[in-house]
Amino acid sequence: MPTMNRRAFAASGSAALLASFVSPAWAAYPDKPVKLVVPWAAGSTDAIARAMAQRMSQTIGSPVIVDNRPGAAGMIGTDAVAKAAPDGYTLAIVELPHAIAPAVTAKLPYDLLRDFTPVTMIGTSALVFFAGMGDDSKDFKTFLKTAAAAAAKGSPPAIAHSGAGTVSHLAGELLASRTKIPFNMVPYRGSAPALTDVAAGTVVGHFATLASGSSLLGANRIRPLLVTSAQRVNLPGLQNVPALAENGLRGLEIDQWWALVAPATTPLDVIEKLRREAIAALEHPSVKERLSVLGVQMKGSTPAELRAFLRSEAERWQKAAHEIGLQPQ
Repeated sequence: MPTMNRRAFAASGSAALLASFVSPAWAAYPDKPVKLVVPWAAGSTDAIARAMAQRMSQTIGSPVIVDNRPGAAGMIGTDAVAKAAPDGYTLAIVELPHAIAPAVTAKLPYDLLRDFTPVTMIGTSALVFFAGMGDDSKDFKTFLKTAAAAAAKGSPPAIAHSGAGTVSHLAGELLASRTKIPFNMVPYRGSAPALTDVAAGTVVGHFATLASGSSLLGANRIRPLLVTSAQRVNLPGLQNVPALAENGLRGLEIDQWWALVAPATTPLDVIEKLRREAIAALEHPSVKERLSVLGVQMKGSTPAELRAFLRSEAERWQKAAHEIGLQPQ
């Protein structure tokens, strides 16, 4: 055998031997059900997870089962995934509250950047500022003018939020900080009761997703005055709603977002397979239709892009909490 051929043969043999060590049990992945943990009760995140899981179950080769583990502001389910085996059989959907949590929670049982391997972004949804149907809220500028006048008379108007440290709370506090209007921030147990009181005129407004306000919006009981994005969004009911820049509020852009993660050290070939399957599911018409109804604009990513995004979001909300004087509890 000529020298070059012997070397080529030896090299190919070494490659084959190496492959036998590095492509192990993962070659058959998945060979059992994949669990997708949602750390909340029923709602938008659960609906997103189920739409994706249904489609991925048809293409990945094993069932993808949604596992709701609510409690402790999402910490119970998220921590369970952080501590799960890094084998690709336990995943989680994380979202904006996960980036806010380190800024408002003194002792988290997990670290969003250290304890998870990013898979892909899922999508985003601009927050909407909803107000009642009165003449003083025909548009956002009129709303602010009326609010400022009331505050000057010693009666600052009340904005509802979904609990201390939630995105609606921080959004309301940031609005007060940037407009210099001392809104009275009133906590509620979620957006549903908050928006009901917006419709009743008990409070003047509430930041929420389109999905949260869709039923009252459809019944003409609340009005969307502002989307917290840099530009207007092309979603039913929001096409004509002004964005932040149109009201002189640059720097307050807030998107609700969702992303798929796995436990840290999950093999990269498994992560890549999950990423491809997740993005393929997001591009399927049935999933697109379901997420569009929820006001979600789909947005896939690479793991590296998602890691950089998670880091920037965590840093951003640390700064926001500092701006409004919110201390971790």
